Amino acid sequence: MAKKQTIQLFEEKKVRTVWDDEKEKWFFCVVDVVEALTDSKNPTDYIKKMKKRDPELSKGWGQIVTPLSVQTAGGKQKVNCAPREGIFRIIQAIPSPKAEPFKRWMAEVASQRIDQMQDPELSINQAIVDYKRLGYSDRWINQRIKSIEVRKELTDEWKRTGVKEGQEFASLTDIITQEWSGFTTKQYKRHKGLKKENLRDNMTNVEIALNTLAEASATELSKQRDPKGFKAQKRVAKDGGSVAKAARKQLEGKLGRSVISSEKASDYLLPANDNNEEEK
Repeated sequence: MAKKQTIQLFEEKKVRTVWDDEKEKWFFCVVDVVEALTDSKNPTDYIKKMKKRDPELSKGWGQIVTPLSVQTAGGKQKVNCAPREGIFRIIQAIPSPKAEPFKRWMAEVASQRIDQMQDPELSINQAIVDYKRLGYSDRWINQRIKSIEVRKELTDEWKRTGVKEGQEFASLTDIITQEWSGFTTKQYKRHKGLKKENLRDNMTNVEIALNTLAEASATELSKQRDPKGFKAQKRVAKDGGSVAKAARKQLEGKLGRSVISSEKASDYLLPANDNNEEEK
């Protein structure tokens, strides 16, 4: 089951969701749904009491929920999730005025994802809207969207040559990053004072440009050399990163300083007023 996790917002409440590519369904984190509907400070305890009140729900619980790996405060853990029809059954056991609005919200979430699958441009447009809302400049957003496109082309090339998603993707990414920047991904995040935040969303314009150059170079080298498997791609990843390394060194020589910044997004996002002026 190909899965992608994301966070959706229902009335400012975070609901973790996992998209299943094969079933084309969102799976919603049950504990998040219960908290959103009840405002309970202990949704786990609420679920236990709810199952006691509803024996039929308790009896069919194993068929309603599916333990999926989602991000938690303690790292990725198996958490009970359910598709829309399963959540509908759970909602029946929750006396909440938010039940009907939540059902409509789930339908909207599902519809948006199907639309985005049929028209990838919608996903890009949504990303632009989200970045603008967070306060990023138009220039930064343009580079970030381009970097996403380049990254997708690279991972498609890795898949074509037999590289496995997960650890092998992460290892090759580390090789590229370390070659051009001097840092592994973990070291780079530490340099910027990041924890769970996305590294690319906290890069400056120059850092994004160099990282994009490294990944685009790795893609083109892979297409030319046609390496087979992870081990062969390691050399390609290093060579792709070295192209951006040379560009970085040349730029730093002209500037007389490092372009590897300790700044993170919160240090350079546009103030709200400036962002509004730019949009005008």
